[in-house]
Amino acid sequence: MTSKIDRRQFARLAGLGGVVFASGLGTPLAAGSASAAEKDFYFVQLSDTHWGFKGPPNPEAANTLKLAVESVNSLGSQPDFIIFTGDLTHTTDDDQERRKRMAEFKEIIKALKVKTVKFLPGEHDASLDEGKAFKEFFGKTNWAMDHKGVHFIALDNVSDPRAQLGEEQLKWLAADLKKLKKDQKIVVFTHRPLFDLAPQWDWATRDGAAAVDLLMPYTNVTVFYGHIHQENHHATGHINHHAAKSLIFPLPAPGSQDKRTPLPWNADVPFSGLGWRDVEVALKGNDVGIHEMPVMVAKT
Repeated sequence: MTSKIDRRQFARLAGLGGVVFASGLGTPLAAGSASAAEKDFYFVQLSDTHWGFKGPPNPEAANTLKLAVESVNSLGSQPDFIIFTGDLTHTTDDDQERRKRMAEFKEIIKALKVKTVKFLPGEHDASLDEGKAFKEFFGKTNWAMDHKGVHFIALDNVSDPRAQLGEEQLKWLAADLKKLKKDQKIVVFTHRPLFDLAPQWDWATRDGAAAVDLLMPYTNVTVFYGHIHQENHHATGHINHHAAKSLIFPLPAPGSQDKRTPLPWNADVPFSGLGWRDVEVALKGNDVGIHEMPVMVAKT
């Protein structure tokens, strides 16, 4: 039976600690500091589950998503909501198989205790049919919502096979932001990075700079994304961008080798390099606490 443990205890057991980044500043704060303790709610981000992937490097591909669901359910304090930031399924040219994988994904995540679950597509889900199947199963590919004083925005930079947001979506973003005060707390979700991390590896958004320009006048913006299968932290001005790990296989550091081939499976440390995160949002001050979690939890 899986034990229920506190999230900070969970991080310590995994040997990770709890790292807190101050939104807009990029300054690490010690876990347990006053800023870390002022959190009012938290959400969980999972990314790049690639349901339907088979073969090396992950011999546990059929189990990893299920283990992650079990991990999230094991948290003693459940999050306000859960967000999957793209590549829910692994790409396929077969429309019928694509829908089958999406249906299987939805069936697996039904086991989540938290029923407020949000989604955005990755290119594996949406680029071949411009998001048609994704919309059938998960709804809109871009959206906005307000939660406890924080404005959340999901941007779709994958349904267009040219890896861009497009003029229509940029107009939508501008109109959405126009309603907000300049000091509004804003969290943005995307799949690809909005900045040029490694364009040669498709780790960029062609018109991402236009989105960043629209966000720049707002003083409290944090971006969470997936796609690159590893933790990464970057700042464009005062806006911090945080990449999430994958649940299927890790990829090499940006530009560290010629090809972005998956890192090999380590049988001695299975599931290493894979994981998910929870994000604490402090309503007093501008702090965002990011805690990286492993795929598996302790068993009792």
